Amino acid sequence: MEKLAELDRELFLFLNNLGSEPWDWLWVAISDKWMAIPLYALLLYLIFRKFGWKPTLITMVVVTLLITATDQLANLFKHGFERPRPCRQEGVMEYARFVAERCGRFGYFSAHAANSTGVAVFLSLLFKKHYPKLFVFLLIWAVVVSYSRIYLGVHYPGDVITGIFIGAIFGYLFHLLRKYLTEKILKKDLGQAQ
Repeated sequence: MEKLAELDRELFLFLNNLGSEPWDWLWVAISDKWMAIPLYALLLYLIFRKFGWKPTLITMVVVTLLITATDQLANLFKHGFERPRPCRQEGVMEYARFVAERCGRFGYFSAHAANSTGVAVFLSLLFKKHYPKLFVFLLIWAVVVSYSRIYLGVHYPGDVITGIFIGAIFGYLFHLLRKYLTEKILKKDLGQAQ
């Protein structure tokens, strides 16, 4: 296990030190959750246009639950494993570029990676018939957001990879939940209309 942790530290230092000061502002912005609002607004519009208002409301509730679930699971893991972030670990922080505004105590696993990947998988599955190429864009977006956490110095690659993996699973499961709820609610509405 120590060999894996050492490899994670070495990979972190390599990836983190690829950054340069002129680009720091961009990676801070990419990692900022508020910067995704225009993207989410566009995706919300596409959902409404393709599915109507009731499925859109269901989708909004399910995505909120998805993000809450990945966030809370990440918090549970962080306090359960208590793995220090690279920006707080001696022997690592002295050689890393710390760009983030702040550094939390524990980092396993990355909620940013889980959230962005979960939403990307969820929306890719939702739009696969209507916008099949959207998957590529959303996947690239999730990977870039995930990498930003390494660039900023707040997560190891292992934290990010775990977050991506958990986000992908949750994205799929919450897609199934949305499908079930939509069918149930719309079938009920059709039954009442007849």
